[in-house]
Amino acid sequence: MKPQLENLVQTPIPTKHGEFILHYYSNTIDDKEHVALVKGDVADKENVPVRIHSECFTGDVLGSRRCDCGEQLDMAMQIIDKAGFGVLIYLRQEGRGIGLLKKLQAYNLQDQGMDTVDANIHLGHLADEREYGIAALMLENLNVKSIELITNNPKKIEELKKLGINVAGRIPVEAVAHEDNVGYLKTKAKKMAHMLFEPKKS
Repeated sequence: MKPQLENLVQTPIPTKHGEFILHYYSNTIDDKEHVALVKGDVADKENVPVRIHSECFTGDVLGSRRCDCGEQLDMAMQIIDKAGFGVLIYLRQEGRGIGLLKKLQAYNLQDQGMDTVDANIHLGHLADEREYGIAALMLENLNVKSIELITNNPKKIEELKKLGINVAGRIPVEAVAHEDNVGYLKTKAKKMAHMLFEPKKS
């Protein structure tokens, strides 16, 4: 049976980066509450700026400096606002897919000397367990023809292309490194092939 996705609610959300329309989706894949923030008219459009952002409670909500997630979320909304149209998909796959509990346990391992990749593996997980099938279905539902993906992650580009998404280009979203996350960013660049310049402390 083909996975089903349904756009149940659309409502305007005013933000510091202007007004977006929030689309709430239900699905038969993981039964989680995934959403899309849409600015402007994206239906039948090409080269639409798109950010596919995986939930990070500590970074997005608490402003944790261990990662660059909160900064990337804010920068992506700014990029979309400046373009005048675009989509920010917010996927509920905390901790690169391992969940909040395991992510917090991984933080403790990092404080003992492991990097973000080794900590996940030590806990019995892959370095990155995120999936993008639901994001592809959401873009299909929004009738987006091609995208400019706001990302530093080449794996995300490859996965979306495999899912049939026309990724026409990439928009970098590089936050400034600082004392609390510079090691994390270096690991993402060296072990996960993220397209980052050599991180330098601010």
